[in-house]
This record gives sequence, structure tokens and C-alpha cells, in this order.
Amino acid sequence: MTKVVMKTEIPGATLVSRGKVRDIYDAGDQLLFVTTDRISAFDVVMDNGIPYKGIVLTQISKYWFEKTSPIIKNHFISDRVEDYPFPFNQFKGLLQGRSMLVKKSEPFPVECIMRGYLSGSAWKAYQKSNILFGYELPAGLVNSSRLPEPLFTPSTKATSGHDMNITFQEMQEMVGREISQELRNASLKVYLAGVKEAESRGIIIADTKFEFGTCNGDILLIDEVLTPDSSRFWPADEYRTGQNQPSLDKQYLRDYLETLDWGKTPPPPPLPDGIVENTSQKYQEILRIITGKTIKDILK
Repeated sequence: MTKVVMKTEIPGATLVSRGKVRDIYDAGDQLLFVTTDRISAFDVVMDNGIPYKGIVLTQISKYWFEKTSPIIKNHFISDRVEDYPFPFNQFKGLLQGRSMLVKKSEPFPVECIMRGYLSGSAWKAYQKSNILFGYELPAGLVNSSRLPEPLFTPSTKATSGHDMNITFQEMQEMVGREISQELRNASLKVYLAGVKEAESRGIIIADTKFEFGTCNGDILLIDEVLTPDSSRFWPADEYRTGQNQPSLDKQYLRDYLETLDWGKTPPPPPLPDGIVENTSQKYQEILRIITGKTIKDILK
């Protein structure tokens, strides 16, 4: 039976925060991000963990941090446990593959969402009005249509409850005009770089979200990048407009939860073993497609 890491405890270390997925520890001038196997949907953390999910998110993020560093600096330092300061370097069994040492930064209070296709909440909103997040879209688009050009649709970053979509104008009022333009430009460049590489592997990145922060006057890409928690990954050979797409991401779990009589508030429903296993397999498959590695490669 695969051990699922739902919560970490590191004796002698200071826990800074425990988010929906990550446990963050103070490491002096740096932070240690530990990505657990917790999974959230509709902003509710499930009671069941997804085997290997934390490793998948960490390793895909590492891959993209390294790939996109010529576009924008990021907070990644190392994922080698032997490089970590004491006491973290004493916990290789727990931390290998699912942790990274990062620069401390001050996060911006917005999530930077890029949408290349009409899906999820954007599709629901479009059916009511073709004015979407302040953009006027052409009539006649259908579920999963490719948008004429990628849209930047920021949202607030709620510490609890739901994030709220905001317009670019509202974002400028929150973080300033110049910063907003920098974040929008960086988001578009990183998204397009990811789209190009993923397409060469037969994957469509329908949408994604990024987070940014500041450190020593620099804007950094932080948190996670182009993972199955933060993105929609569609197999290109199965893409058909006018319907929901098969996906290699969290959408599989969301679709299952939508079939239940559940109000999307705590407590979460228990997840059947089959749903847990299939979700894990989808995460591991996108890890293999993007990075060329398996869980066994990472843990050897």
C-alpha cells in the first residue's frame, strides 16, 4: 500500500503555514515548501489523499521553473534534500521528491490566470454573456472552443473561501498599473512557452494560473507552475469542441464530485478507491509526458 502524506511534522522546524496542499516551513533566509498529497476541489480539502500527488506537483513545477527562468526569475533554489539546512536534511524519506527550498518573497494578492480555451467557469460565464472578465468575445463559441487569443483574467487570492474574478482595471487598483502590466506580460510569456512545449508532446494547456512575488526588488514566479492542480491538460488527439474534454488534471475529480448531491462546502464526501487511484494515475501520466520521468525515477 502506497503511503499517502496528508500532513508533515518536522521536529525542530518552524511551520509558517499549512495551506490546502503545501506545508511551508521557515528555513532562515529561505522557505521549505513541502507538497503533501492533499487535494482540494471547489476550495474544499478532501479527506482522502492522492498517492504521489505531492511529488508530481513538485517535480513538474521544478521542470517549468528551470525551463522558464530565461523569461522571468523564480523562487526555486533546490530540491536536493542534502542541500537543505538542518533539520530538514535529516528527513530525506519524507521530503525526497515532494519538497523544494525557495527564496522568501512577498506574494502579490492576486492570481494571474491565463485562458486559451473556453472551459470551466469561463464557459459557464460566456453562456450568460459574451462579455467575459471585461473582454468582449465573439458570438457562437462553444464549450472548449479555442479563444481568438489567450486572455489574462486575474482573480483575488482568498486566504479562505473562494477566489473572486476581477478585471484588469481592478487588479491595477490593487497592485498598481506598472506591476499589473509586468505580471500580465510575464504570465502570457510563460503560458505561451508552456503551450508550445506541451503541444510538441500532444498536450493542450487549456488554461492555467500563476502566482508572483517580490524579493530584493525583483519580481519572481512563485508557488507552482503549469501543474495538474493549477492547469487544464487535454490530450490533443482527443480534443473535440462542444463538450467537456478528457483531462490529465484535477478536472477528473471535479467532474466526479459534480455527480454527487454535495453542496461544495465542508465536510467533503469520501472518495471511492477507484476515483483516488484514477486521479493518481492521471497525475503520474502528465508527469511522465511533461518531464519524461516516473515516480520510480524520482525516488530511486
